[in-house]
Amino acid sequence: MSMSENRTTIAVDVMGGDHGLSVTLPACAAFLRTHSDARLLLVGEQTLIQNELHHYQLELSERCQIIHASEIVEMHEAVETALRRKKDSSMRVAINQVKDGQAHAVVSAGNTGALMAIARFVLKTLDGIDRPAIASIMPSMDATGTVVLDLGANVDCTAEHLQQFALMGSSLVAATMAHATASNPRVGLLNIGHEDMKGNEVVKAAGELLKQTPINFIGNVEGNQIFTGGADVIVCDGFVGNVLLKTSEGLSQMVRQRLTHEFKKSIWRKLTAVFALPAINGFKRRVDNRPFNGAALLGLRGVVIKSHGGADSYAFGFALQRAYNAVVHDMLAKTTAMLAQVHQQNKNA
Repeated sequence: MSMSENRTTIAVDVMGGDHGLSVTLPACAAFLRTHSDARLLLVGEQTLIQNELHHYQLELSERCQIIHASEIVEMHEAVETALRRKKDSSMRVAINQVKDGQAHAVVSAGNTGALMAIARFVLKTLDGIDRPAIASIMPSMDATGTVVLDLGANVDCTAEHLQQFALMGSSLVAATMAHATASNPRVGLLNIGHEDMKGNEVVKAAGELLKQTPINFIGNVEGNQIFTGGADVIVCDGFVGNVLLKTSEGLSQMVRQRLTHEFKKSIWRKLTAVFALPAINGFKRRVDNRPFNGAALLGLRGVVIKSHGGADSYAFGFALQRAYNAVVHDMLAKTTAMLAQVHQQNKNA
């Protein structure tokens, strides 16, 4: 089997995540209905998948095929177990489809640590990249979202790592987003203040490197600018990024639950809320983080998208869309070209 030249092929780890087939299959069905130029490889236990297809109006065809995998990486499983003992897991087999040229991209909602480890082992990193990074879009007031990286893959980073993250994040936005500043993304370095003298030694050194990097570096940014739309890409180490990510997810969930609770609280509030319902629903949509689902594992020799483990089918569909966009808009080629430019610049310095 080989990739169709005219179709973007995505390998989907349909067994991964908290909910497995009940989430991934309906999302795949919806995706195929709206993307006639796409093809999905459903990777997992063949019999289980076949028994569920009819529930979601999915039929096997040239655009929808099953790739059998006999094992599943559980969400709680140790990275070493997933990497060394489960070589026929749906996650590993899906990543192998990219390595072997059978798919352009892979999407999984499985164990993040295992996905990163297996993807790095199988696909290897791009030339000029020391460590892959996890990048995701966080909601912002201007509705375009802000790409933040690293979100947990690298706890301890050097200034050079942060420079590489900036290059990868800039390439991601330029390749996959279509808002006004996406063609020349504004890149900020997360810090405790705007001034160059603020921050620890690594952040200060990274700021100096980024000033010499061929990107649209706007300087240091503070945490509030993630949500106000002050930058298109914000760079930080994985420790800070992961804390930020989990805080954002918790806040979004709390706001949505609180709005629902207040709406149900009393008859009078129900009556008055009728008039405010459009505004309330609009606000709930703005704080809904599901449209931002799908983190990119950047710096690898292949497109790898990590869906949130607890994603529903609506959210998982956005992860599929992110993989599709990255392939169609040549994210890897743009990243490689940027890295080559920096390498040549450093060579000439």
